[in-house]
Amino acid sequence: MNHELNVFALIWGASLPVKFVLLMLVLFSLVSWIIIFRKMSMINRANSSANEFEERFWSGSDLAALFKDVNASGDRIGGIEAIFESGFREFARQRQRRGVDSRTLLESAQRAMRVSQSREVERLEQNLEFLANVGSISPYVGLFGTVWGIMIAFQGLANVKEATIAMVAPGISEALIATAMGLFAAIPAVWAYNRFATRVERVALRYETFLEEFSSILQRQAHVDD
Repeated sequence: MNHELNVFALIWGASLPVKFVLLMLVLFSLVSWIIIFRKMSMINRANSSANEFEERFWSGSDLAALFKDVNASGDRIGGIEAIFESGFREFARQRQRRGVDSRTLLESAQRAMRVSQSREVERLEQNLEFLANVGSISPYVGLFGTVWGIMIAFQGLANVKEATIAMVAPGISEALIATAMGLFAAIPAVWAYNRFATRVERVALRYETFLEEFSSILQRQAHVDD
C-alpha cells in the first residue's frame, strides 16, 4: 500500500468550494509576502536615511545650506528629511513676514513638521492592516474549507453499508489541507505585522525626538532674530 502523501493529488481531487478556499488562501499568502518584502525594504531605507541625515544635521553645518542640499537632491523628500524640510520652509516663510513674534514662528514650524511626520508615519504603516487581517481571518477561512470538505467526505458514505477508515481518510485529508494552508498564510502575516508595527513605532518615536530637538534649535534662532 502506498502511504506517501500526494498534496497536489489531494488538492486536485478536492471539491470546488475547497479549491476556491485554497486559491483564496494562496492569494492571501502571495500578497502578504509581497507586502512583507516591500515593508522591510521601506523601513530599512527610512532608518538608513535618518542615520545619514542626522549625521549631517548634527555635524554643525548651516541649516540654510542643509535645506538647499535637501531640495537640490532631486529625489523624493521623505522620512526625517521631509520633517526638516517642511519645518525649516515654514519657519523661513514666517520669518519674512513683518510683525511675527517668536512664538508664532515656532508654532507654525511645529505644525508643518507634525503634518509631515504624520504623513511619513502613515506611509510606513500602509498595508500593515492587510497583514493583520490575513493573520486573523486565514485560519477561519481554512477551517471553513475543512468543515466543508469533511461534510462532503461523510456525505459520500451515506449509501455505504460498511464504512472503513480507508474510505473516509482521503476526504478528510483533502479537507485538512485547507486548515494547513490557512495556517501557512496566517503565521507569516501575524509575525510580520507584530514585527513591523514595533519597528514603525520606533521610527515614529525617532521622528518625534528629532522634531522636538529641531524645535528647540528653531526656538533659539527665533529669539536671536528678535
